[in-house]
Amino acid sequence: MPYQMERQGTRGLMRITKEEVAHVGRLARLHLEEGAVDLYTKQLGDILAYIDTLNRLDTEDVAATSHAISVTNAFREDEVKPSIAVESALKNAPEQEDASFIVPKIIR
Repeated sequence: MPYQMERQGTRGLMRITKEEVAHVGRLARLHLEEGAVDLYTKQLGDILAYIDTLNRLDTEDVAATSHAISVTNAFREDEVKPSIAVESALKNAPEQEDASFIVPKIIR
């Protein structure tokens, strides 16, 4: 779990531990130095504290929105256009097979 909820009275206070940051770093296959773990723990803690502040706002009478301003989609028709040749796209690939890139398997 990326954060743990600790209840204090009626409002929640979200906190993240150094162990959780290090765990997420390992999941992302990152080698994090101790100083980086401390820094990220503080930064993520600040973000979670701000989210906690936002969670305390009364939004009962606020209409749900997906954008802060009115947005309309500007669709265009699909057009077939020339693209890069397969040989050019694969030219700098470390590994390739037929007309495909070969990448390391990351899911076990």
